[in-house]
Amino acid sequence: MALDTPAGLSPGVTAQASSRPAADTIGRTLHILLPITIFLGAFLLFLLEPLFAKLILPRFGGSAAVWATCLVFFQCALLLGYVYADLTTRRLTAAHQSILHISLLLLSLGLLPLAPHAILGSVATNHPAARILLVLTASIGLPFVLLSATSPLVQAWHSRANAGSEPYHLFALSNFASLLALLNFPFLIELRFSSHQQSLLWSALFVIFAAICTLAAWLSRSNAPAQAPIAVADVAEATAAPQPREKLLWLSLSACGSMLLLSITNHIMENVAPVPLLWVLPLALYLLTFTLAFHRRLLYPRWIVVRLLAVTLGGLGYAIYDPSFTESIQVSVPMFCGGLFLCCLFCHGELARRRPAPRHLTAFYLMIALGGALGAIFVGLLAPYLFAALYEFPLILCLTALLAAVLLWPEGWLPRVFWMGVTVAMAAVLAYNVHSYKKNTILTVRNFYGGLRVKQLHDWLKQPYRELYHGKIEHGAQFLNPPKSLQPTTYYGPDSGVGIALHYSSDVPKRVGVIGLGAGTLAAYGNSGDIFRFYEINPQIPAIARSSFSYLRDTPAKVEIVLGDARLSLTAEASQQFDLLAVDAFSGDAIPVHLLTREAFALYFRHLKPNGILAIHTSNTYLDLAPVVQLLANDAHYPLRLITNGDDLRKLIDASDWVLVTRNDRFLAHLDSTTTQDTITVPPNLRVWTDDYNNLFQILRPLRFGKAKSE
Repeated sequence: MALDTPAGLSPGVTAQASSRPAADTIGRTLHILLPITIFLGAFLLFLLEPLFAKLILPRFGGSAAVWATCLVFFQCALLLGYVYADLTTRRLTAAHQSILHISLLLLSLGLLPLAPHAILGSVATNHPAARILLVLTASIGLPFVLLSATSPLVQAWHSRANAGSEPYHLFALSNFASLLALLNFPFLIELRFSSHQQSLLWSALFVIFAAICTLAAWLSRSNAPAQAPIAVADVAEATAAPQPREKLLWLSLSACGSMLLLSITNHIMENVAPVPLLWVLPLALYLLTFTLAFHRRLLYPRWIVVRLLAVTLGGLGYAIYDPSFTESIQVSVPMFCGGLFLCCLFCHGELARRRPAPRHLTAFYLMIALGGALGAIFVGLLAPYLFAALYEFPLILCLTALLAAVLLWPEGWLPRVFWMGVTVAMAAVLAYNVHSYKKNTILTVRNFYGGLRVKQLHDWLKQPYRELYHGKIEHGAQFLNPPKSLQPTTYYGPDSGVGIALHYSSDVPKRVGVIGLGAGTLAAYGNSGDIFRFYEINPQIPAIARSSFSYLRDTPAKVEIVLGDARLSLTAEASQQFDLLAVDAFSGDAIPVHLLTREAFALYFRHLKPNGILAIHTSNTYLDLAPVVQLLANDAHYPLRLITNGDDLRKLIDASDWVLVTRNDRFLAHLDSTTTQDTITVPPNLRVWTDDYNNLFQILRPLRFGKAKSE
């Protein structure tokens, strides 16, 4: 039976009127659903970054460069997500875009639960960056791209559903959610959940996100205007399309911010506090500047920020000119992070001032993502092979000043002269940095694992000696002339814990394992018939130890060097039956926590003789590692002793802390009767570290002023 039509209204008008309540309902639902989708997507995206980087860190030797390589992947995947959002928004109808996005969301669920894939037993030490990128692509590539595309996609849906309304406040919401995720990871999630639990939690939240995003995509499809996809614009709007010069500025500002993020993070990790915990702080500040710049009300006071930028560049330049100015962590971390914040606020504030009409928002975000990816590739992949040291940091400060000069050029002749002067000053800082790094240096090399250099100096008696540095951390020293050239130095003197242990077992041929080669100093303790087996992850170190130092050449002991991550190498080997195994990998670079876990200690004990000695070098300016060793030894029911020695600069001896773990009662009795020992205080709530759980935040040393052991 046909329905009656009210008098005076056509059937089409009646149908249109009857559809209005449904459309209004969908509109109200989307008004709530779209911000939730953006918030949850951004939260998961930036929770995934530190979470997954920490999962794969042990597989690649715990190097600080793992995070830099991960940032390259994250920026490139973000770019791919923005390309996907731009192409599907411009080329597909709302219905086809919705179907495609929902299908990809369902496909991404097949990669859950979150776990590293495509990791083989051994890691190629010459090109680990390529392996890291492969692992990231195989494990989280599709979910990461879809999460990256969420913000521009949802903003496009918002513009389609709310004609004339600017969606850029949703970009600020996205960055706020990202910031919240980064702050929650070290201070809440990492403290309360193991790595496995973190993976399961993230996977569960991603399922929820996929369901919400699917609903939003479907309703947005239903709410699309019937006449045309948003790729069709009227003539007036098309004439307002951004010019190539404007797009180049978008690209430059985004790339500058990305390069600042990576270069300052690398500087902090190599020269200040090399702990993965500090991955989060620079990235959080970077995102905070996006949040402020793209707020509904532009929170970018240009007049003030430009003047603070000049002061900031001057301060950072002085910190490079005089590194002793930032020796203490209380000065260095706030200064470099504050500098990152102000420089990025300038870059992102200028981006926000130049944002186009909503019609061009996906192209705008595409250029931002492209700049971020290019900046990350330059610092994370190209710079280690282009520069012998971290020259990219002062170089990028110079580029920041130049970019400010270009942007402020229309302001008049006074800003032009001032900012060109700042640019010249930053170029002078770069030149001085290169000169000072090479002073007294006879060798400089750099690869994925960082910059290495050998310096030749003279002591108070004008005797020549050489030092090996990784960044600013000393990794070995040796006098050039006999008999002093045969003496162990730095952290391995006769009164050090490892020196005492090696002297104790010197009456019989001994088999010694050492994790971390450095200059090969421990070979000085070798006698005829001894075997010293070194495990070293950096392929450049053995060549330096053999060519620039003579410990490996002069020792009467047999020397064996195994390249690769020590734990992976030991796992693949039969029991070595070491009399002593020295673990010396914690004084600089990122802390390889996978060498300080319950599973790692079980592996060490498998390679030791029943009365063998495990010597752990715990000297570290920023981390108190002895309590971690204490809990691990207690867990394995092994006694231990903490041996500390002082400096003797005339002999090139440095203060060091060694924890000796053994069931050799005779040796322990010898220590108790002849050697002064220190006690270990275990912080409350510190748990035994395992492959599934560790937390560096709990063992940070109390802040204090004083110089780190450096040059």
